Amino acid sequence: MDALIVVFATGLISMFIALAKKPALVLGTAVVGLLAAITLLALQVNHPYNLVKYDGLEFDGVSIYYSIMSLVFGLLIILGGYSYFSRESEHTGEYISLILFSLVGSMCMIGFTDLFMFFLGLEILSIPVYVLAGSNKKDLLSTEASVKYFFTGSFATGILLFGVAWLYGATGSFAITDIANAIGEGRASGSMLGVGILMIMASFLFKVGGAPFHFWSPDVYGGSPNIVTGYMAAVVKLSGLFAFMKLFTFVFGEASQIWVSALYVLAIVTMFVGNLSAIRQVKFKRILAYSSVANAGYALLVILPSSKDLFSHLKALEFLWFYMLGYGLSIITLIVISMTVKNESDDLEGFRGAGRKNPWIGFFFTLGLLSIAGIPPLAGFFGKYMVFSHAYKMYPELVIIAVINSGIGIYYYLKIFMTFMASDHSEETEKPSPNFLQYLVLAICAIGLIAGPFVLM
Repeated sequence: MDALIVVFATGLISMFIALAKKPALVLGTAVVGLLAAITLLALQVNHPYNLVKYDGLEFDGVSIYYSIMSLVFGLLIILGGYSYFSRESEHTGEYISLILFSLVGSMCMIGFTDLFMFFLGLEILSIPVYVLAGSNKKDLLSTEASVKYFFTGSFATGILLFGVAWLYGATGSFAITDIANAIGEGRASGSMLGVGILMIMASFLFKVGGAPFHFWSPDVYGGSPNIVTGYMAAVVKLSGLFAFMKLFTFVFGEASQIWVSALYVLAIVTMFVGNLSAIRQVKFKRILAYSSVANAGYALLVILPSSKDLFSHLKALEFLWFYMLGYGLSIITLIVISMTVKNESDDLEGFRGAGRKNPWIGFFFTLGLLSIAGIPPLAGFFGKYMVFSHAYKMYPELVIIAVINSGIGIYYYLKIFMTFMASDHSEETEKPSPNFLQYLVLAICAIGLIAGPFVLM
């Protein structure tokens, strides 16, 4: 709770500092605030404490690790996107403040203990992103992305609230421990509970980009500014998947007969829709959008229960953490590099030969692609291995399907790689020229992708 207050206060301070129209000062404030919040959380890993306590939020154990990852991703996004945010000095503070406020929502979605706080967290996370998606006011696609994300997000929120209402009717409580006890003791059952759980699952699938609720992803990812796309793919997906797993594993676990079959089928559909759609895309961010859909399908495997043992559930949360570490660092790497290539159209051909013109950028880009493709010994491989090995105990056929889909993914990742590293580069392709902050972000991501799994395991 203390770290959440620090992030919120940092966002407020950044907004007021923005009046001075000094982007560097706003950046420094945001970095200091996020580092302070990360430090507070790190100090609580082994000795949880709260100077400020609220019953609707609880940060201890695994939720601290997820909160740290969310804040680290947010920090990398702010640093990597500073060159974009500072183009309009009068709005730099607003852009960075929106990210900070959205991170507050991310932490609420991670630490919630009742559905009321979960809903608040979801809205605090999402509303700033609706605005950021349309922040490139000169681009009509950015405006379209913002409007489409807002309306589809509002529709998903309506489904969520309807599901929560049914769930409350079945259990008589918003507190997740009371709901879990009511389901476990058999006091909540029947069609009212089933409808509530399935509606909540539909809203979650929208938030994480799972089929058939993925339809917003290509247009929103493709139209949003690059750095906002990176934020959605890393932080928003991380928060959504953790909350998804927290509710369905620990709260709805005793009612798994209601939702497991549906999630099983939708995981398969999500993987195939994401990978097969990505193959025929010619825009870089649209490829990443469909790749994000496919990766959501892989992540759904770890939400499917392998047993009713609490230790198994905790291991599943650990595996999802490693999976999102590899995916988040990979996507941030690719997005930051895409910002360094002057390719306004976002056509894949606009990246032709860029890696040859700047070998360092070629190296970082290769790392990001290999990791997101699941090639050893990078973080993305270990994350996929953990998720697949966890699901293999109960769903071996599903893991085989996931491995086949990973092979399909390697095909279009290889297509991106061959284009980016082509020797017959176009003269129109400018040499990528990252600034110091972008090189710093890429170096941190590279260290995490290469050394992270070995250090953390």
